[in-house]
Amino acid sequence: MLHFLPAPLKGVLSFGLYALNTICLTLPLIFLSLFKFILPFPPIIVILDKILIAIATLWVSINSLNADLFCNIDWDIRGLERLKKKEWYLVMSNHQSWVDILVLQKTLNRKIPMLKFFLKKELIWVPFLGLAWWALDFPFMKRYSKKELAQKPHLKGKDLESTKKACERFKHTPISIMNFVEGTRFTPQKKKAQKAPFNHLLKPKAGGVAFVIGSMGDCLHKIIDVTIVYPGKTPSFWEFVSGRTRKIIITFEVMEMGPALQGDYFNDVEYKAFFCEWLNSLWIKKDARIQGLRDGDPLDNGA
Repeated sequence: MLHFLPAPLKGVLSFGLYALNTICLTLPLIFLSLFKFILPFPPIIVILDKILIAIATLWVSINSLNADLFCNIDWDIRGLERLKKKEWYLVMSNHQSWVDILVLQKTLNRKIPMLKFFLKKELIWVPFLGLAWWALDFPFMKRYSKKELAQKPHLKGKDLESTKKACERFKHTPISIMNFVEGTRFTPQKKKAQKAPFNHLLKPKAGGVAFVIGSMGDCLHKIIDVTIVYPGKTPSFWEFVSGRTRKIIITFEVMEMGPALQGDYFNDVEYKAFFCEWLNSLWIKKDARIQGLRDGDPLDNGA
C-alpha cells in the first residue's frame, strides 16, 4: 500500500511500527503473566493462557500487516493446505537470515499452534522477556556439561527428565516447537569453514533436534520440514523492512513422527547413528529442493 515510498523512509516507518507493536503488546502480556504466579490454579491458568496466546497471535498478525503495508513481496507458498491448527508439531527449517522468523510467523500464524522455541533455563531471568516467555509456556531446558556429569554422575539423564516434566502440560494443548537445525544462519563463509557437503545448507545439528524429540516425542505428532528460499540475495532485516525483498518461496513438507525416531540420542550409540543418518538424508533432499526452486525461478541470479 505504501510501496511508493523511498526505501529508507519505508524502513524507518516499518521498524517504528514493529517496535511500537512489541512495546504495546508486551506490557499487558507481562502484566497478565503475574497472575500465573499469584493465582496458580488450573481453571484460572487455562483462561489466562488463552488470553496470553491471543495477545501473542495479535502481535504476529500486526507484524504481518506491517510487512504487507511496506513490502511488495511475491509470496510463493507451497504445502500450507496440509497444516492443521489442532495438531502437535515439530517445525524444522533452514536458516539464512533473521527475516526467517518473520516469514515463518507470517505464513504459519493461525494455521498451526503458535511457534515456540526451546530456551536455556538461564534465559528465564532476562528482564521482561524471560517472564513473557514463561507466561507463553516456552519450554526451558537444563543441559549439563560433560564436566558437570563427570563430577556428578547422578545428574545423567536429569536434563531430559526435568524437561519432560515441564512439557507435561502440552499433552492437552496443541503446540508447535520451532528448531533451526543448523544452529546458526547460513553464509558461504560458514559453509566453507564447516566443509559442509551441501550447496545451500550448513551441517544439521542432530543433538538439538534429538533433545526436543526425546523430551516431547510422546506428544509431538508430526514434523513440518520447512524450506525457505530467497531468490537472488538473502535479505537482511533492514532490507526486508525497507521493502527491498521481491520474492520469497516457502515449502512445507509434513511427516509423521514415527516411533523409530524416538530414542536416547545421548546414551544409545545405535540410535544416535540412525538418527544422524535420518537427519542427514533429510538435509540432502532439502539441499536438492532449494537448488530446484532456484533453478526454476527467473529471479534467481545464483547468489
